[in-house]
Amino acid sequence: MTGRRTSSRLSFTDDAHTLAAYARTKLRQAFLRADMGISGANFGVVETGAICLVTNEGNGRMVTTMPRVHVVLMGIEKLVATMADLDTCLKVLARSATGQKITVYTTLVRAPRAAGDLDGPEELHVVLLDNGRSGILAGDTAEILACIRCGACLNACPVYRTIGGHAYGDTYPGPVGAVLTPGLRGLREWSDLPHASSLCGACRDVCPVRLDIPRMLLSLRHSVSSHARPRSLGPAMKLFAWIATRPSMYGRAAAVARWWLQRRARSGWIRSLPGLAGGWTQSRDLKAPPGASFQELWRARQHERARPRGNEDAA
Repeated sequence: MTGRRTSSRLSFTDDAHTLAAYARTKLRQAFLRADMGISGANFGVVETGAICLVTNEGNGRMVTTMPRVHVVLMGIEKLVATMADLDTCLKVLARSATGQKITVYTTLVRAPRAAGDLDGPEELHVVLLDNGRSGILAGDTAEILACIRCGACLNACPVYRTIGGHAYGDTYPGPVGAVLTPGLRGLREWSDLPHASSLCGACRDVCPVRLDIPRMLLSLRHSVSSHARPRSLGPAMKLFAWIATRPSMYGRAAAVARWWLQRRARSGWIRSLPGLAGGWTQSRDLKAPPGASFQELWRARQHERARPRGNEDAA
């Protein structure tokens, strides 16, 4: 929808300034009336007891100062020992995430409002979450708990850069989520995530804390191999191998599949698929395939180059 459409009852717009002003008018009152604000935390400093929040829009400061009670939910891996450690983490976080020297809003919360303070909560409660993190710490993927959530691996990963990460139905996207989510939620239910990687190593190269994500993905894949596989997987892979090793048959099968998918596409995207393929489109859309394969485009290009040209140099 573009522009503005007006009816007798409602007015719709996609203008960013209008939408922001409307949200500000409505939400500001909700913040003013709230008795309790709940926030996460990017870091918690053991040395001083300070909670660090890093945002680019500033809403975190409203949540932590305006309500009477402030509750912080923080994973135990977010703790750093000293303010010097926090300084290091903040430097690499912003630069690796968005290329900034420092995030726009970096807030330190240490205690409830004291006598003479103009703002701040009357009560401050910090809830440290384990929720499976101790189990990760005791396993082969303990290294993942050092992640500072900068998102650099998402920007570098050829898989998640194309399909996105939140399509997989949990909090943490990208290569880090492929390791962390199975650890927190259970490998049996999330065994597909470690396989959603080309193992190219780009995530390891850009990681500011040098997490060896490919090694951890391989470790999880090894663990998955010991779990029960669907009975249909073996025959299906054998059928695929038989077709894939016969180029002419593979080309025809790919052409039929491409034609069928294109017929189901709407505006370049496939919203739903039948049968077992419906698991893919249950939580994400599938991009429609191109009109021709790479090999077809290559042959057409070679044919075009081989065509005789007129005597362009005759002049």
